[in-house]
Amino acid sequence: MFKIIKKSEKSEARRGRLETAHGEVQTPVFMAVGTQATVKALTPRQIEETGTQIILGNTYHLNIRPTSELIAKFGGLHGFMKWDRPILTDSGGFQAFSLSKLRKIGDDGIEFNSHIDGARLFLSPESCMRIQRNLNSDICMVLDECIPYPSGRKECLRSVERTIGWAERCKKECARLGMPEDGILSFAIAQGGCHADIREACSKRLAELDFPGYAIGGVSVGEPEAEMLEQVEACVKSLPFEKPRYVMGVGTPPQILKMIALGADMFDCVMPTRLARHACAFTLDGQINLKNARFAEDPAPLDAEIPSYASQFSRAYIRHLVKAEEMLACTLLSIHNLRFFQALTEQARSHIEIGDFDEWSADWICRYEKGNAK
Repeated sequence: MFKIIKKSEKSEARRGRLETAHGEVQTPVFMAVGTQATVKALTPRQIEETGTQIILGNTYHLNIRPTSELIAKFGGLHGFMKWDRPILTDSGGFQAFSLSKLRKIGDDGIEFNSHIDGARLFLSPESCMRIQRNLNSDICMVLDECIPYPSGRKECLRSVERTIGWAERCKKECARLGMPEDGILSFAIAQGGCHADIREACSKRLAELDFPGYAIGGVSVGEPEAEMLEQVEACVKSLPFEKPRYVMGVGTPPQILKMIALGADMFDCVMPTRLARHACAFTLDGQINLKNARFAEDPAPLDAEIPSYASQFSRAYIRHLVKAEEMLACTLLSIHNLRFFQALTEQARSHIEIGDFDEWSADWICRYEKGNAK
């Protein structure tokens, strides 16, 4: 299911391969976020052309609209959105964090008031797995409780106990639904807030449940980067070496490289497409904002070293589209930004195999951050 092909001799970085029902995923990997069964502004063909191997959908949002039962009638998410490669679905646990004013959490599950029409919804560990079974995801995330930063030890311990209990219930429901036999993988999620010892204990207890893979949740929720990396490291060193490790909802390009060096394999973030909608592009010399007047007559592509379909267009043209509020600006910037993140992880895989990942990574981060500082 998951094979480690090469590990760095100077860090915990590793090159791997994850097998799913809809194809292999080469790791380290950046997963494009498609919350509503779409990566915003892009067609499935355009997504594929960026080098994207796997995308995300969201249990909470898709079950509200159009409903998982309807999606099941189309053969699951793959048939519904016409994407024939792997799909991972988040459990809805993060929505309990981000929609905190619309929910109540108890040991049985999470009660929501729909953000669309206020209707009462209840998400339990069991219903979370049934919904993802309808979606026919390749990788299903268990229900977890993500708590805010900062949180005290008592609150963290209580949420971890709930998260572990929910993971046990999710695993039983997966077995009852025959998901392992159908090749559907389930990943548990380690929590623990900003307390490294709690995260280590949570990770070890989840490891005993022997899930096919593990995620690290509850990071990048307002804490400083140094603390985020500390919590990721605490989880990674306590999770099984032979299983894939997924850091949820992160991050910037330098953060991704730093977490690869800690031993993480999988990442996702809305950043590439969200910043595209705000006229920002990623380059090897840092981010640029196309609203800036200095690009009005710039004939260069967004980044000559990161070729994509968007490369044939000048910065001047894309800036014109931005100023004219044309939808094509968002599409071209999304193509470029997503390609940038895919190129980053492709190069990371290559340099791990070659054996110089740590030197290459340090130089890459130095160049990027130097450009961002200008």
